[in-house]
Amino acid sequence: MYNRKTKEDRPVLAVCYDFDKTLSPDDMQAQGYIQKVYDGDVASFWNDCNKLSEQADMDSNLAYMFKMKQEAEGREIFSKNKLEDYGSKVSLFPGVDEWFERIRRFGEENGVIVEHYIISSGLKEMIEGTAPARAGAFERIYASSFFYNERGVAVWPAQVVNYTNKTQFLFRISKGVLDVNDPGVNEYFEPEDIRIPFRNMVYIGDSDTDIPCMKLVNSNGGHSIGVYNSKTCDKTKVHRMIKERRIKYFAPADYTEGSQMDKLLKAIIIRTAANEQLEEIYYSCKNDHE
Repeated sequence: MYNRKTKEDRPVLAVCYDFDKTLSPDDMQAQGYIQKVYDGDVASFWNDCNKLSEQADMDSNLAYMFKMKQEAEGREIFSKNKLEDYGSKVSLFPGVDEWFERIRRFGEENGVIVEHYIISSGLKEMIEGTAPARAGAFERIYASSFFYNERGVAVWPAQVVNYTNKTQFLFRISKGVLDVNDPGVNEYFEPEDIRIPFRNMVYIGDSDTDIPCMKLVNSNGGHSIGVYNSKTCDKTKVHRMIKERRIKYFAPADYTEGSQMDKLLKAIIIRTAANEQLEEIYYSCKNDHE
């Protein structure tokens, strides 16, 4: 009934990404969509969303989804195909297009299965329109999304992902319980039966909305990485996050081969392979003793 993944014969490393300003230099909605349907500038659109959120006591992500649909009326057919088309035009940081397969291959060469996941407050439909998603780069995309009528037009939010409920997806990934409605995420697993222990998780993000996920991964032995835009070189956020022990590392959002991020992920893969060999010896000794 549900798509569940079981433990593999090799260690699995889950690399989880925010999207906006982590893989893309700007908010996905601000790279064509807002400019097309909204009379004001991009900043005014987000200000209006914030006002709506405050006035209606509404989740901020629901507010922007409502405004996107409202502003499209009489200007644009608000359909899944249209959103995917806008997503196909979203710009990506250097090296992102080749990154996922290159890191996956490096994992294979070192005895580690690397899986890539998106956990974003942005729109799933737009992310699905990007070149990496169309190429099958992601094991799962967890993001806000719409419910569509029989004509493919958005009529209601289907999923809303905000900074606090992002953490549930880390538990789903860890246990291999990937479907968003699968209650198996609450089941107890013996530590040795967990498909992807938190020590084998990487979370990559750029801002305060990523902190709950970063903290959860970091405090359970995983690897949290803060990114900053290499063009502006503004390290204010990552410096604060590392000072507050939210992250272990930071790097420019440059995913080209040989970049700081490339070297860092490859080092984590090599460490994962070594760590899991030790874990295997540990459980072998433990079981033999018992």
